[in-house]
Amino acid sequence: MGYKPQTFNDGLVKIYSVSNTAAAGEMPKEELTLKETLRFHNRTVGFSRFYAAKQASEKVDKLIRCPLVSSVSATDQAVIGTEQYQITLVQYPEDVKPDSMDLTLERLGTLYDIV
Repeated sequence: MGYKPQTFNDGLVKIYSVSNTAAAGEMPKEELTLKETLRFHNRTVGFSRFYAAKQASEKVDKLIRCPLVSSVSATDQAVIGTEQYQITLVQYPEDVKPDSMDLTLERLGTLYDIV
């Protein structure tokens, strides 16, 4: 099977987990804790993906391809520049090298503090 070479020249994305940073017994405070910093390639959000998300009452604001990191999940947040996104879907394309993952991102309305 022929593989398509993949480059990641469009920028950097920081992947964060959401964690409670409050001291024991205090009111919970959710903040972002850095997990990974990855290079990425911008992808086009196709009509099928866009309308499928709309039917599921979700919004696709951005689609990026990054090197494969198994610890990244749909419970994480992505930050590109000053924009914060919820990762709504992680997919693993089989036809590219190096091994990669596509992250479907939805822009956050309420921003988290970053630790």
